[in-house]
Amino acid sequence: MAIAFPADIPSNKQLVSFADITQSAKIAFKHENGASADKLMIETFGSGVAWFDYDNDGFLDLFFPNGANLHDGKPSPGNSLLHSTGKGTFVDVTQKAGLTGNGGFSTGVAVGDYDNDGYLDLYVTGYGANALYRNNGNGTFIDVTAKAGVKGGGWSSSAGFFDYDRDGDLDLYVVRYLDYNLKENTYCGYQKPGYRMYCDPRGFDGVADLLYRNNGDGTFTDVSRKAGIANPAGKGLGVAFGDFDNDGWPDIFVANDLVRNFLYRNNGDGTFADITYSAGVGYDPNGNPRAGMGTEFADFDGDGLLDIFVTNFSLELNALFRNHGDLTFEEVTEQAGLGSGFLPLGFGTKLFDFDNDGDIDIYVTNGHVIDNVQLYNSQLSYMQTDLIYSNERGTYRDVSQESGPAFQIKHVGRGAATGDFDNDGDLDIIVSNCGQPPILMRNDGGNRNHWIGIKARGRESNSFGVGARVKVDAGGKTQIKEIYSAGSYLSGSDLRLYFGLGGETKIKKLDIQWPSGKKQTLTDVAADQLLSLDESNAVK
Repeated sequence: MAIAFPADIPSNKQLVSFADITQSAKIAFKHENGASADKLMIETFGSGVAWFDYDNDGFLDLFFPNGANLHDGKPSPGNSLLHSTGKGTFVDVTQKAGLTGNGGFSTGVAVGDYDNDGYLDLYVTGYGANALYRNNGNGTFIDVTAKAGVKGGGWSSSAGFFDYDRDGDLDLYVVRYLDYNLKENTYCGYQKPGYRMYCDPRGFDGVADLLYRNNGDGTFTDVSRKAGIANPAGKGLGVAFGDFDNDGWPDIFVANDLVRNFLYRNNGDGTFADITYSAGVGYDPNGNPRAGMGTEFADFDGDGLLDIFVTNFSLELNALFRNHGDLTFEEVTEQAGLGSGFLPLGFGTKLFDFDNDGDIDIYVTNGHVIDNVQLYNSQLSYMQTDLIYSNERGTYRDVSQESGPAFQIKHVGRGAATGDFDNDGDLDIIVSNCGQPPILMRNDGGNRNHWIGIKARGRESNSFGVGARVKVDAGGKTQIKEIYSAGSYLSGSDLRLYFGLGGETKIKKLDIQWPSGKKQTLTDVAADQLLSLDESNAVK
């Protein structure tokens, strides 16, 4: 039975094509994973990627964390900051900006203005230690990790900024993976030449995640235990934030690897309740944990409630959980038409309206972790193509084969992020690949339909309005989205919100609720513009 969706906004149904423009955009970064015959697990991890406008010139820049060859003890080639020229190309400014890194193995990146100075800062996770880089506002960054008290430790994966206590300062959530020692490298796989394989996480203990509360003075306090999120059973890879119960407080979902996922409901008093079991989002329908990778909150069915999507291992379906509105969810993956995700191994994911027809589509980047997996299962491959699903009133349709040349590329996908890098009104995709160059997928045709972009400026709330909820009424349809960079896998996306409007040239009503609780309403808003909203115009 199909899921009931609101009626579509009339739209231009011409196909959207994604073009690989990595070379023409002059993106020369290549990820170093240090692949070795000894099969260290860290070599499979890949890294994330972030879209963010670090110099506030109106064009999105790119940041890539980089790995290292830990097997041979070689330092990392360095992270990479690429500045947009505004003409479709990028220039490497890493050295000038001071973002090369410390030579270690970096994995994830989180974007947020933690000091509310109007410039976006970076938090980079990794194996061993993490780093917080404050944006100086002059094209350079400074490492303030020690002063801020956010070094972390262990093996960190995804991270994200959000204001969990709604005090106007961005707090920091850090997901951690395994208690893993490079020197204790177990042999996994058949005992014959060429068959050694990377081990899976079941042979290692998990590590508790970290929650850092922003003190508002440039420092953070570790409140993980006090807040109730320090569960050492977690083996986390992805994290997403969203107000799934519509109570005004941001909640947390963590995708874990072969142990149950975590859904933390914000109690509004500085603590969280783990409601994973009662909510029904911890396991597959048979009660088994899956290998969760990337995750997103999004209202895929247009009912005003945030749902949850999680990418999983090959021979497991990616999971789509529909929010019932009573603190419970139902998995509707197969019902929604997402069965083609069975063989690929999904990592980064974004739920966004790629064709601007007014509903939420699904993108997943794929790539296996076992480089010789075909020796064990001829149906599987290390390098894989990506998936994109079109939301078509009740079911999803896999349109990967008809969505252009970028979806024909076999690669080892890991991090993924969306952003309107060319400012043409449709969202483009950047993918970071394990041990390979990235892929920049330009969206060609999504702007044939109308759209609206939202750029928020917080005052009482944090400066970029992270956590604000925007509701758009157009063409008899209501859409809700929340402002977050975090989500996907190890990555950060455009902090500007984009809504597809189909054939509608005007928005009947637009509402924004800021994290402070203030609200703002606009009517008869023209389509096809990037609209700046300022909290100074909002009221309690």
